[in-house]
Amino acid sequence: MLLEGFAPIVEAQRAGRAIPGFVAYNLETAQGIVTAAEQTGMPVLIQAGSSAFRHAGRRELALLCLDLARHSSAAIGVHLDHCRSLEEVDFCLEVGYTSVMIDGSHLPYEENVALTAEVAGRAHDHGAWVEAELVGTAGDEDVSSAAIATAMTDPALSREFVAATGIDALAVAIGNVHGFTPVEPRIDLARLERIREMTRIPLVLHGASGLAPETLRACVQRGVAKVNVNTELRRAYLAAVSDALPEARATADLVASLAAGRGAVADAAAAMVRLLGRLEHP
Repeated sequence: MLLEGFAPIVEAQRAGRAIPGFVAYNLETAQGIVTAAEQTGMPVLIQAGSSAFRHAGRRELALLCLDLARHSSAAIGVHLDHCRSLEEVDFCLEVGYTSVMIDGSHLPYEENVALTAEVAGRAHDHGAWVEAELVGTAGDEDVSSAAIATAMTDPALSREFVAATGIDALAVAIGNVHGFTPVEPRIDLARLERIREMTRIPLVLHGASGLAPETLRACVQRGVAKVNVNTELRRAYLAAVSDALPEARATADLVASLAAGRGAVADAAAAMVRLLGRLEHP
């Protein structure tokens, strides 16, 4: 069933938990995410966004993910991640996405505010909630590389931004980067604490791959209620498909390799769901 409304994110924050947003690229990755939600009995978000659309097709992937969510026994939201296009936002809202992220971090501040406020209004008219950001997260969300965090979210400016735009959740830049790095990124927890105090809305952590459980716990304790997860699932999928390929090639068994990838995604996603669901406990 579709996870509608913003209440589950707020409830997660109050309970000291976080809801994972898992990126889906195709049928098998989306099915693996749904399986993880059903196995754990906990809510998740399928993130079918701009970069994945370039591979699978926007309408095809969006409708596929929505159909899986609607027919699942688990509570699953469908989220548009890292979007910069009003036209794409409108499409996703019209077909039934439960939330959207507008990424205006590349724009001058006033233009970011204007774009984000416009999207917030459109999303709220559709009953969807909105995520945005002031500063982009370093690295490529689709390809793991040794990215280095540079700019950070300014706590005082974040309060102004939230008030001016009407967003529901703020993605923070606090040393986090997309993808795995040779050394765990150094997360600025003091900055995160100040952002929470300034904004008083649920915060979102992009680039959570490779962060230690204690680091994630510290972030959740300081207001992070949604955590984006991508690289762990991609690695699990690719490793499982690679392991299955020799036998699959010998018998031309395409289904076996696809099923292996789907199962690996389900296992990796379920592990992250369980971790984020118990972070309130030391």
